[in-house]
Amino acid sequence: MSSAPILAITMGDAAGVGPEIVARALTQEDVLRRCRPLVIGAVDILSRAGQLVDSPLTWQRVSAPAEARFQPGTVDVLDLGNLTWEKVTPGAVCPAAGKAAAEYVLKAGELALAGEVEAVVTAPLSKEAMRQGGYHYLGHTEILAELTGTPRCTTMLVSGELRVVHVTRHVPLSQVAQLITRERVLSTIALTAESLRALGLARPRLAVAGLNPHNGEGGLLGREEIEIIGPAVAAARAQGIDAQGPFAPDSIFWRALRGEFDVVVAMYHDQGHIAIKVHGFERSVTVTLGLPIVRTSVDHGTAFDIAWRGQADPQSMIEALRLAAQMARGRGEDKETQKPGPRAKAQG
Repeated sequence: MSSAPILAITMGDAAGVGPEIVARALTQEDVLRRCRPLVIGAVDILSRAGQLVDSPLTWQRVSAPAEARFQPGTVDVLDLGNLTWEKVTPGAVCPAAGKAAAEYVLKAGELALAGEVEAVVTAPLSKEAMRQGGYHYLGHTEILAELTGTPRCTTMLVSGELRVVHVTRHVPLSQVAQLITRERVLSTIALTAESLRALGLARPRLAVAGLNPHNGEGGLLGREEIEIIGPAVAAARAQGIDAQGPFAPDSIFWRALRGEFDVVVAMYHDQGHIAIKVHGFERSVTVTLGLPIVRTSVDHGTAFDIAWRGQADPQSMIEALRLAAQMARGRGEDKETQKPGPRAKAQG
C-alpha cells in the first residue's frame, strides 16, 4: 500500500461549493499520487456532487479510517450519518448543513490528534449556518484551537510565492488597533518563524507590515509603529529571528513578491487577504499555524451564489491538498530524524 500521507478532507457546508470542489479535486492524478484521501461527509451528497461535475469516482462509505482501502477510482468516505440531501437547500443557509459541517471538522481534528490521519484539509463552511445549527465558532481555526487546546494560533495565507500571516483575524476593524500589542505582534512573529522553519526554510526572512497609512508617517498618522510594532520587531531580532520592519503596508507585499522576504506579517484580516487574493485568488490556500496538527484549507467561502451549478473552481482545494501532503511528509520526516538510536534507547 502507498506510504503517501492520509489526509482527512472535510466536505464543508453541503449547501455550498464544498462537495463539488472536493469531487473535482480528487480526480487529479497528481493529487492522488501525493496523498491518500479520506473524505468526511455524506456519501449521498458527494455522489450527487460527483455526478454534477462528471466525476468518474465511486464514493465508498467506511465507518472508521482503518476500513479505508484507498483503491484507484474509489474515494473512502467517513459518513457520520448526520446529514441527508433532503435537509439541504442548495445555495442557501441551512442549519442542518451548518451543524454537520462543524461536526466534520471536529471529527477530522480528533482523527489527526489520534494519529489516524496525518493532516486535515477543509472545504468552506458558513459561519451563519453553523451558528444556526448550534455551533458558535467564528470559523475552522477556532474549532480546531479549542479541540486541540491551543492557546495561540494564527492564519498563514499562501498563493504561489507570496505568504502572509495575520496578527489579528476575525475582529471588527474598529477593534483592531487596541488588539495590536507588543506581545501579540512578537508572538505572531515568533510563531511564523518557527512554522516556516518546520516547512523547510532554515532562516526565514520576515517582513512586518505597519498598521497605519504611510507606516504612521513618523507618528503623524498613528504611533503604533513607533511604540508597539517596532519594539516587537526589535525584540524578535534579539531572539535571533530575521525580522524587519515595520514597513508601509502599501508596498511591502510587492517587495515580498520580488523575493526580498519569505513572508509578510500583516496586522489585520483584510490587509493580508486583499494582497493574497489580488495576487492569485484561485490558487490561494489557508494554513493554520500553531496547532499540533497540520491543517490547510481553501481560501474562499461557500459561494452560495454559484453552488450546485457545476461552476466552482477546484484549484484552491487542489493546492490545499498538495500543501497538506507536503507538510505532512515534512512533519513525518522530522519525527524520523528525532527518533533515538539503539544506544539512546538502552540508556533510557
